[in-house]
Amino acid sequence: MITKLNVTSVMVLDQEKALDFYVNKLGLEKAQDIHQGLFRWLTVRVPGNPGIEIFLQEPGPPVQDEATAAQLRELIAKGAMGGLVFQTDDARGLYETLKARGVTDFTQEPVTHAYGTDMESATRLATPSGSSSRRKSSKNSNDRHAEVRQEQRRDRQDG
Repeated sequence: MITKLNVTSVMVLDQEKALDFYVNKLGLEKAQDIHQGLFRWLTVRVPGNPGIEIFLQEPGPPVQDEATAAQLRELIAKGAMGGLVFQTDDARGLYETLKARGVTDFTQEPVTHAYGTDMESATRLATPSGSSSRRKSSKNSNDRHAEVRQEQRRDRQDG
């Protein structure tokens, strides 16, 4: 019987740059960093919450053949790969914290709706391919939930 979720994954174009983003911008902590030949198991987690880790998965061998990895990289760059949901007690405070950490390209300041508070940004996550990351954070009416959805797309200005 399954008892809990232990690890989820986010496809990234560059593990080092993704690690920098999740740790230095979002405030997560590095959990595991294990190298096994060509494969690197690199996870982050919410500080103080060892229960669930996020695997920063870079496409390529040995998990995928090169043709499949190339297709995945294209999808990541287009923003067609998954997302994450986090909780926060204070969306407005999180907004200010992210701004202080250098996240400056928000599409809106936090806005309160009947269901909670939304905050959105088209945050640049510098990767070798010039992709960017779009994050959306929202809280429900109990002021508890924040969603961070990563949608990477190719930055046409750099290409």
